[in-house]
Amino acid sequence: MPRSSVPPHDPHAPPLGALLRQYSAGSALACEPVEQGLLNRGYRLCTTRGRYFLKHHFDPETADPAAIARQHRATQRLADLGVPVAPPLPGRDGRTVAVVGGHAYALHPWVEGRHRHGGQLTAGQCARLGALLGVVHASLERVMPPRARARASHPPAPDTRAESADPADTFTLIDDLLGRVRRHRPADSFDELARHRLLERRALLEQHADRRPPRGGSVGWVHGDFHPFNLLYKGDAPAAIVDWDRLGLRPRAEEAVRAAAIFFVRPAGTLDLPKVRAYARAYRRTAGATPSQLAAAVHRVWWERLNDFWMLRWHYERGDTRADPQFPAASALAVWWTREYDTVCEAFAG
Repeated sequence: MPRSSVPPHDPHAPPLGALLRQYSAGSALACEPVEQGLLNRGYRLCTTRGRYFLKHHFDPETADPAAIARQHRATQRLADLGVPVAPPLPGRDGRTVAVVGGHAYALHPWVEGRHRHGGQLTAGQCARLGALLGVVHASLERVMPPRARARASHPPAPDTRAESADPADTFTLIDDLLGRVRRHRPADSFDELARHRLLERRALLEQHADRRPPRGGSVGWVHGDFHPFNLLYKGDAPAAIVDWDRLGLRPRAEEAVRAAAIFFVRPAGTLDLPKVRAYARAYRRTAGATPSQLAAAVHRVWWERLNDFWMLRWHYERGDTRADPQFPAASALAVWWTREYDTVCEAFAG
């Protein structure tokens, strides 16, 4: 599961008076935290003029007002093309980013809807989801600035092997985490599962260390965080794709695979492959992606999962247990994916 699906702690209320003076949005009647999101804070805001979503851009990596404004312009252009998004509202000065007390905020129309994971989608709705992400990728190529678009079409050719996880570093991390697990007192069932998965993953990496991915595939503009908590449904139809903070240039097919691994993971840590297949076929058709691009993306995301321990790092390094409920399925998925590697590739590329 994505980091941004973890409910946040929100000890600080936003400065509503100062914020609303920058908008023609009336006076505040109620303001409640939205209990999804980690990288930024969100609020359901009710005023004398209507209902809004107030976003506090809190993540230091994405909270630059100029960068946020660029994201806002992109979502407005996507909306003009008919992509379901919720562009921010301009303030009295025409700007979409309000800075108060050194913090950046944006006000969006409130979109009525609910989040749906893959288990709640029919095969047809899974295909519609894949087609939607394909449309997003194709539309971003149309609306982003020409100079950046040229970089996307002709990216530099770095040694992407150096960018993928190095198993030597992962072995060091596993040893460190095993030490933390061993020292944790009082020991509990989470420690037991963590130790089992760390030893299991070390054995898998020793077996597959020679499969580190080569250079990545086609790079283009992506949403950057496409998962169930960033997509709202109204009835059976997608109503709005939200949270564009990670908009950037990355391998498009990898975003498609990464999203599917979140939408279609089952509680036992397997993927619903018939739904993946419907989703992937629709994505390839609308994005113009080839089966070989999807197969390469499957390999890179599999490797990423095999070397990823962010949930355990949060638990043992930060003392942050908010991601703990996600760990059993996520850690089991890496093992199952390794065992069923060829079948997973066929589902995405077949």
